[in-house]
Amino acid sequence: MVAAAKPKKSPPDVYGERFRSRSHLLSPRLLAVAAYLHENRHVIMEHTALQIAAATQTSDATVVRAIQALGFTGLRDLKRTLENHYGPTLSSKDKMSSTVLALAEGLDASIDFVLQGHQRGCMALAEPHNRQAMAHALALLQGARQVGIFGIGASSILADYAARLFSRIGTPAYPLNRTGVALAEQLIGMRSGDVLIMMAQRKAHREGLATLREAKRLGVPAILLTWADGSQFCRQADTVILIPRGGEGSSVPLHGTVLVCLEMMILALASTTPRVSIAAMERMHDIYHAIGRPGRG
Repeated sequence: MVAAAKPKKSPPDVYGERFRSRSHLLSPRLLAVAAYLHENRHVIMEHTALQIAAATQTSDATVVRAIQALGFTGLRDLKRTLENHYGPTLSSKDKMSSTVLALAEGLDASIDFVLQGHQRGCMALAEPHNRQAMAHALALLQGARQVGIFGIGASSILADYAARLFSRIGTPAYPLNRTGVALAEQLIGMRSGDVLIMMAQRKAHREGLATLREAKRLGVPAILLTWADGSQFCRQADTVILIPRGGEGSSVPLHGTVLVCLEMMILALASTTPRVSIAAMERMHDIYHAIGRPGRG
């Protein structure tokens, strides 16, 4: 008789155990944060300390102190622990399925979902820490020979569009939005004196790491646009702009706020050198009209 296979043991609930054993030692504010984390574990897998602070009406420093009071070194350590317990975060397919099922009640639900997501994102972009990060980014861009804009997947379209906008204001730019050998072909155009704008989230994919390695080799500073505070990309960037992407937890991300941030930086750069920007636009229109004239061989 074949023995029945033993059921696979689930990973220990480290956070739950620590919360139950230490919660009585926490101050009311730290307990409020710890309880929120306890009740929203899947959600906080993709949240920053700032977003958790907003949800608990505390500060990001209080969030970090609460996490440390439970025996974790920080938010990144907590997320690793939760991922070991629950497994990786949801795939894009799963998030799309979850979102469309949640919005099945009608058009108004979809309108509100997108509007509310972008409203939260734009409010976060206006926060002092992001204004300071954008000021640092602008200082880097003002001295750029060229601007390389990295984004793969859905962000590849934004990389193309942003490169066109930079070129329109007289700042040469090029997209870095392919994968494999095609990305290598794009990266060989990067030169010392350029500035890199990078759109990336938590996953440290090979394309992003290769791009940052090449930027570091050439001394090219990196401006990171992300919502994954504390990621490997964040540790290597010169400045980080934290951009919420809308949907929470199991919802699909929205990319409109990233585009808003790109347009903010491009217009800010144009305003610092208005003569260059206007001259570039005038030259572009001259070329456009020349292309449109008949009889030009």
